[in-house]
Amino acid sequence: MTLTNARVLVQGGGIAGTALAYWLHRAGARPTVVERADAIRAAGYKVDIRGAALTVVERMGVLDQLRALRTDVRHGSVVDARGRRVASLDADTFGGRTHGDAEVLRGDLNRVLFELTAGTVDYRFGESVTGLVDTGDGVKVTFASGATESFDLVIGADGLRSPIRGLAFADADPVRHLNHYVSIFSVPNHLGLDREELTYVGPGRTTLVYSTAGQSDAKAMFLWASDPLEYDPRDRAAQQRLLADAYAGEGWEVPTLLKHLDQAKDFYFDALAQVHLDGWSRGRVGLVGDAAYGASPASGQGTSLALVGAYVLAGELKSDPTQGFAAYEQKMREFVRRNQALGPANVKRMVMRTERQVRMSMRMLSIMGKLPGRDRMLSAVMAPLHKAANAIDLPNYDA
Repeated sequence: MTLTNARVLVQGGGIAGTALAYWLHRAGARPTVVERADAIRAAGYKVDIRGAALTVVERMGVLDQLRALRTDVRHGSVVDARGRRVASLDADTFGGRTHGDAEVLRGDLNRVLFELTAGTVDYRFGESVTGLVDTGDGVKVTFASGATESFDLVIGADGLRSPIRGLAFADADPVRHLNHYVSIFSVPNHLGLDREELTYVGPGRTTLVYSTAGQSDAKAMFLWASDPLEYDPRDRAAQQRLLADAYAGEGWEVPTLLKHLDQAKDFYFDALAQVHLDGWSRGRVGLVGDAAYGASPASGQGTSLALVGAYVLAGELKSDPTQGFAAYEQKMREFVRRNQALGPANVKRMVMRTERQVRMSMRMLSIMGKLPGRDRMLSAVMAPLHKAANAIDLPNYDA
């Protein structure tokens, strides 16, 4: 088999799926992307493109376009229960970014990648895979619509709870819960934030509110410690009750933010979890992005892992479709390991478990904010993130 004119099915129209479709088409394949939603998802929180992922989007020709869409958040502050700013920093320092990194809204990134591929990729919305049979010389696919087709390769780019992974890796149980949950949704900008981010920390619970360039509203993010919860992922009302219960009695602006739960059209709720698999392919079926090696939002590297993984997977399949999956895993494994390690470490800094830890953290931040060497100290704290983001030598598959 060669990749030229190969029919490749990609399930998932998110960052990993659309980026992979771009590189597959560029390598000569004929990619088809199926997405359960009715359209590309335009909503989402802010994400960072850093390190090796910057090289990937530059090679796609969209780096300048994405930099023009940057959130332009200028300041980040930690506040106390009265709303007083305990410590304030410029947004790049607050978010651990170097000046080359690009912070954009996830929906903007997804839209740019979709527009880049819409004329060359067969997108099928409102569709999903329900059955796979690897015949040895292809994969017979059954869709939710009842249709069946054969493809040369099938790639799951369908997230943390990947249905493709469930079909092809039925014997695996790779999702590791980090004992934290996250919820994000849009709220009215009642605080009058202008490209600013505020963080309020309580015992076991952290709340962020931020506004970005070009947005009249704001985003509220809730991150809290919890053992695994039982709930139906399709039951939005149940998820909203879990969030409200977790933050019952919390101070600052939390009660006001939670009043907008019912009106939020972009409500998001999920566990912080990671995916750890011994291998990312079975025969002619492979995985990319969160489906293969989800690092959790706490890592700050999920988007970059998706972009880099899509580039390397398509490049290795182009070089040798027979051994491409194995070569992709060999090149990505250490990069993935380094970036996944950030998740558990970061969440411990983001969510303080006790009132004493919160007080000590607020005191340290207040002192640090007044020290002349604060940027240097914070740079040392963020060094593992930047090392992990660059922990791969990207081949030039066009050379």
